[in-house]
Amino acid sequence: MNARHLAVPLTAFDKMWDEHVICRLGADADLLQIDRLVLHELSGSQAVRALSEAGRRPMNPTQIYTLIEHLISTRPGRGPNESPSASGPIMIETTRRASREWGFHFIDYDDPRQGIAHVVAPELGMAFPGATLVCCDSHTSTVGGVGAIAFGIGASEAEHVLATQTLAQSRPRTMRVDFDGALPPGVFAKDMVMALIARVGAQGGIGFAAEYTGSAIRSLPVEGRLTVCNMSIEFSCKYGFVPADDVTLQYLAGREFSPRGAQWDAAVAHWQTLRSDEGAAFDREVRIDCASLAPQISWGTSPQQCAGIDQPVPDPASASDAELRQLAEKALAYMQLQPGRTLEGLHIDVAYIGSCTNARLSDLREAASILRGRKVRPGLQALCVPGSTQVKRDAEAEGLDRVFREAGFEWLESACGFCGHIGDDRFADLRVLSTTNRNFEGRQGPRTRTHIASPATVAASAIAGCIADPRKLA
Repeated sequence: MNARHLAVPLTAFDKMWDEHVICRLGADADLLQIDRLVLHELSGSQAVRALSEAGRRPMNPTQIYTLIEHLISTRPGRGPNESPSASGPIMIETTRRASREWGFHFIDYDDPRQGIAHVVAPELGMAFPGATLVCCDSHTSTVGGVGAIAFGIGASEAEHVLATQTLAQSRPRTMRVDFDGALPPGVFAKDMVMALIARVGAQGGIGFAAEYTGSAIRSLPVEGRLTVCNMSIEFSCKYGFVPADDVTLQYLAGREFSPRGAQWDAAVAHWQTLRSDEGAAFDREVRIDCASLAPQISWGTSPQQCAGIDQPVPDPASASDAELRQLAEKALAYMQLQPGRTLEGLHIDVAYIGSCTNARLSDLREAASILRGRKVRPGLQALCVPGSTQVKRDAEAEGLDRVFREAGFEWLESACGFCGHIGDDRFADLRVLSTTNRNFEGRQGPRTRTHIASPATVAASAIAGCIADPRKLA
C-alpha cells in the first residue's frame, strides 16, 4: 500500500487504478498494466493482422482471450464462417488462424463456452475484481459488474496491448451513483440504468468513472449489475463498476479462469480491500429513487430519450435548451411519433430479446415467466438470441426454450445477432421493441425504429402486439 493510500480516504476506483500504474506520463496520463485483453472477430481481426504485418508477436498470449461472436450467424446449424456480413468470413478466419498460431485462449463458434464477449468474460471468470480488462467494443464496461476496471478500446490500442500489455490512459474523475430503495414489481436493472441516463443525459458521464452503490444495487444479482454497467457508455461514462461484495465472490467461485485453492483465498482477501473508504470524496454524486420507478422505455433515438411506460412522450418545446429541442424534434420525426401520447398501446412489428445487455439466464427466466401459457400476437416477429451457449444450454435444461417456442419466439444460437446492423435487413422499416442498449437511427437496420426496454416489457409487448406494461401481465 503506497503513501497515497495511507494519507487520505480513497475511492475504490482510485485504489484499483493506482495498483495498475506503471509510470506517470506527465500530468495528463498514466501508463497502465492491462491484465486481460478480450478480442472478437470484428475489430480483433484488425489488431492481430496489424501486429503480424508489423513483424511483432504478442507479449503474453496467456492473458489474451479471443471469441467468435460478433459476425457469426445466429441461425441454428450455422457453419464455421457463416455470417450476414460480406466481410464476416474473412474476419472470422483471420481471428481463428492468429489465435491458434499464437496460443490465445480461443473460443470458436462451436465451443460450448462460446458467446458474446461481455457475457462470457464474467461467466468464465476471465474478469475479476480490480482487474484491468479491455476489448475492442464500447460495451466492455459491462464487466464492471464483477468489480473490474473494464473499458472499450480501438483496434490500434488493442495492437499496442497485444505487443506490450500496457496502455496509456488519462485518469478520470469519479462519480458515485446511489440507487436507493427497493425495486417495485415489474422494474428491473435495465429500468434503473435507463432512468439514470434520462436523468444525467447522454453526455453526463464524460470524463468520469462511475461507482454504482446503494441498497438497490446491493440487492441485485451479478447479472443485474452487469446490465447496469453495460449501459454506462450510453451516458458517455467509459468506466462503470460495482465494488466486489459477497454476491460477487459467490458468483466468481469455481469459474473456469478464477483462482483456486490458496490463490483464491489470497485473491478474496485482496478484493475485499477494493472498496471506497469511508469519507472518500467523489467529484460528482447522483441519487436515483428506485422505489418510485416504473418500467422504462425509450421514445427517441438516444438512450437519454426515455421515460416511464405510463408517461407521455414529451413535447420538444419543453426542452431546456435549443439543442435538446432540435434533437427531440428530429427523434420524433424519425420514430414517427407525436408528443403527448403514451407509448403503451403503440403497435410493434418485432420483439427482440438478445445482446450483451439483457440475454443472460435471469433475463430469459423473467421473460419466460410472462410468456408461459401465452402466445405472441399473430404477424409479429419474435426472436430470442441467448447471450452465450452456456446460457442457451442452461435455459434448455430448465425448459425455457419450450416456453419461448410455444409462445411463438424463434430460438436462435448465441451471438451479437440483431443488436446492431451487420448486413441483415430483416428489421428494415419496422418498429422493434428490443432489450438491446442502443436505439440510434438505423442501429438495427435501415430505417428501423427501435425502442429499448427490459426483457419483461418486451415479453409482455410480444403477447399484446403493442407496447405493454409488464406489471399488467405478471
